Order: sequence, then C-alpha cells, then structure tokens
Amino acid sequence: MTEYAGPDGLSDMQELVRRTWSPASRLHLGDVAWERSVNARRSSADWRTAVWRDGDDVVAWGWLEQPGHLLMTVDPDRPELAATVVEWFQATADGPRLAAGVLETEKHLLAALESAGFRRDDSAPYFTHHWISLDALAEPVVPDGLTLRHVRQDEVAKRGAAHRAAWSDLGPSKVTDDDIAQVMSTWPYRPELDWVVENEAGEFVASALIWLDEQHQVGLVEPVGCAPAYRRRGLGAAVNLAALRALREAGGTKAVVCPRGDDGYPQARALYQSIGFRSGSRTLHLLFG
Repeated sequence: MTEYAGPDGLSDMQELVRRTWSPASRLHLGDVAWERSVNARRSSADWRTAVWRDGDDVVAWGWLEQPGHLLMTVDPDRPELAATVVEWFQATADGPRLAAGVLETEKHLLAALESAGFRRDDSAPYFTHHWISLDALAEPVVPDGLTLRHVRQDEVAKRGAAHRAAWSDLGPSKVTDDDIAQVMSTWPYRPELDWVVENEAGEFVASALIWLDEQHQVGLVEPVGCAPAYRRRGLGAAVNLAALRALREAGGTKAVVCPRGDDGYPQARALYQSIGFRSGSRTLHLLFG
C-alpha cells in the first residue's frame, strides 16, 4: 500500500478507474481529474489517498476527505480489497462521524461498508447518473449577440471568472484561476471539449466541460454553469449541446452527467432531461454506526 497527501497519486487513481470502468461505476476519469485538481489542492493535510497494487496494476484505492468521508474504487475482480480500504479509512479518519459514498450498482463496495457497520442514510442528498447517446443531438442555438465556441488554452482567467460567476448567487466560490489552470493542464482535459457562451463584451457567461475516456468512448459532463443574469435564456441547453456535439466529433458515443437526484436541487436534472439525458443508477450515502 502507498499513501499520498493532497493531490498526489492522481495517475494511479485514473489508471484503475480507466481499466475497470463500466456503466456500473460511480467515478469516471473526469470526476477524478476535476476533484483532484480543484479540491485536493486546498490543504494536503485534509486529503489522504491510499493505493494498493498487485504487481504493476493498481487494484484498489481509497480517498479520504478529512475529517471523515470516503470515496473508493476497487477492481471488481478483487472484491476482498474493499474491506481493506474501509479498514484503512476507519484507522486514518480524524472525525467521530464517518461517511462514505458509492453508486448503488457497486455491490462489492456496498457489501464491504455494510459488513463494517455502515448503514444507508436515505435522508441525505443523492446524485443520479444520467445517460445520453450522441446519435441524434439537437442543434444548439443562442440569442443574437451571444456566441458559442470552445475555450483556448490561454484563456485561464476568463474560464475561471465564468466558473465563479455561475455560482455567485450561492456565495463566493473557492475556485481560483490557479485551480482552473491546474484543471486545464490535467489529463484528459481538452480545450476543444470545454465550451462556453461568450457575450459581446468577451465575457464567458455559460460553460460546459466534457472529459472523454477514449478507451470506453464515454464523456463525462462536469462542471456546467451559467451566470445568474443570463439564466432562463436557453444557454445551459445550448452550451451542453455544443459540447456534446464536439464530444461526438472527438469519437465519443455516449455521455454521462450526475445531477442531484433528490428534490433539494431539481433544476440541473430538469435541464439535462430536457436535452435528452435519461436517469440511471443513483448514489448512496452511508454512515458508520
């Protein structure tokens, strides 16, 4: 077992996710790239990762956000290692209340958590994987004066401003330009799959980033946002459709997005369903004790 702090270990995590991914997996390459590039950079002490290998192959990893939340990926052919990851989590977490998240289809992870004393918390918010085939996508349309295009690699500051503006009504965003620079330099980021709506002043007012797993021809939509002043004008649908069409041109055959599935925040789910995404498996939140 090898243990890392902060954002280190990303390539090991992505290796396992790519090798074992299926529609039954919670995490996509893009999930790991985004979360490690943004969140794990903030405080190395608060983010711990353990990786298990069998020879040259990564066969399991656990990612601990202190004080007590676990994400993990375990090779389905090595289900016994899920219990090992949970044991590491329980021994390493600082907090008195431990929680973990899995997709309901990850039966080997769910079994290990339940055997260790974790129980489902169905009152907690959850997310639902939504899927779309790229065969027949509508043409994206934006109002006069606005332009759809993909981001250039040198537009870090404008891309960062767009991300912060999209969540400004929820309070100041923690995402900095340095975070966005890290995202844009992290594999498998591609600027041609990072789409924006640009206004006449040159500001990005809506955005949608897609991460392509070439091996499985599946793209993950993460994140998507629109500045509050530009909402209810169809920009969310348009920028998603533009990015999805670019994904198809890049060799993707389907895409997944993971909005909230509960009714605490239904807007994103409604947007994705309006352009053709259909609901699949949901996440489960588990608490210890």
